[in-house]
Amino acid sequence: MGKSLKDKLSARIKVAKRSTIRELLKLLEQPDIISFAGGMPDPALFPVNLIKEACDHVLTNHSEFTLQYGSSEGYLPLRQELIKRIELKEKTTVSEDEIIVTVGSQQGLDLVAKILLNYGDIVIVEEPTYLGGLQAFRSYGGRFIGIPCDETGMQVELIEDKLKELGKHEIKRIKFVYVVPDFQNPGGRTLSLERRKKLIALAEKYDFLIVEDSPYKELRYRGEHKPSLFSLAPRGRVVMLCTFSKLFCPGFRLAYAIGDKDVIFQMVTGKQATDLCTPAFNQAVLSYVLKKNALDPHIEKLVSAYHVKQKCMLSSLDKYIPPLGMPSIEWTKPDGGLFLWMTMPEYIDTERMLPRAIENKIAYVMGADFFHDSSVRNCMRLNFSMSSVERIEEGIRRLSEVINAEK
Repeated sequence: MGKSLKDKLSARIKVAKRSTIRELLKLLEQPDIISFAGGMPDPALFPVNLIKEACDHVLTNHSEFTLQYGSSEGYLPLRQELIKRIELKEKTTVSEDEIIVTVGSQQGLDLVAKILLNYGDIVIVEEPTYLGGLQAFRSYGGRFIGIPCDETGMQVELIEDKLKELGKHEIKRIKFVYVVPDFQNPGGRTLSLERRKKLIALAEKYDFLIVEDSPYKELRYRGEHKPSLFSLAPRGRVVMLCTFSKLFCPGFRLAYAIGDKDVIFQMVTGKQATDLCTPAFNQAVLSYVLKKNALDPHIEKLVSAYHVKQKCMLSSLDKYIPPLGMPSIEWTKPDGGLFLWMTMPEYIDTERMLPRAIENKIAYVMGADFFHDSSVRNCMRLNFSMSSVERIEEGIRRLSEVINAEK
């Protein structure tokens, strides 16, 4: 790039960081590499026959609408089916002007940041948190306050202590708390009901919003469903982002956001400047699947298959890690979702260790990318959904060898 073009780049793009996961996946196309890096669903579980049936129905009966431009809010029949599903799953009501269909939940994060953040505004985040959220908020000038997690999610009780360190002017610059409350990416932790209620109370007291990112909630393997922050909070306090990338297939790029109608109105405005509309054909296919009540049986298959894979990864860790004689190695044991979080002795830097791991044909995502300041270097995220049980065990065995070389 010439010097003159560099000078013309926006301040926004200059502070943006490329996704480590997206970059890492480029290196992992070799079939002999066992990757625990991506958060991708198992393609063997895609509902191909159901999609074929839905596509045929849509093309035969609705091509004049679904091959055309659509509304920015989303295909109305899909929004109506989503509202029925929300009312059933979350035991709360949503109107048609309180929902927007987005191109993946990442677009939802981008739109939330676009409509809420000015340069220097503050976002409170879990530590660690989803790096795609950090990317979106940073690109619109967001600053971060990190709140650590424990086994029951974000330590919400620490938020008020952080706020007391700020002046009144700075408190007013807090726009929202970003939280992945169910089987969090990357840690797999779930926010307790007590902390959900406490977070809502703090949002009411200090007048900030909550952005609830919920990609994994329906992938529960053990325990009881917890009510969403959206269903617990007064209307207008929470924007909830949901996606079908993990429940249906990511290639359709279908997700939605629900919230106060004024927030959704502004998200629609922001979306019109980005892509005008989410593809109507994709939306109509999902609408058919939902109307046929075919999604929940498919999710049951996913839960069964992923639970087996998670148990394999946990048992493989139990088998190969303790013999290393490094008692400070720990990992989470989530009740659902697609990830485990592994913490190692502080002298191990997982970013520095990654090239040797790739040489040994095993990959993970280093933990530093999930902290807003990259301050924690001794952690990694492990995904189990993409690999077979045989490759999961072999991958953990290889990983144990790489870790052992750090001793």
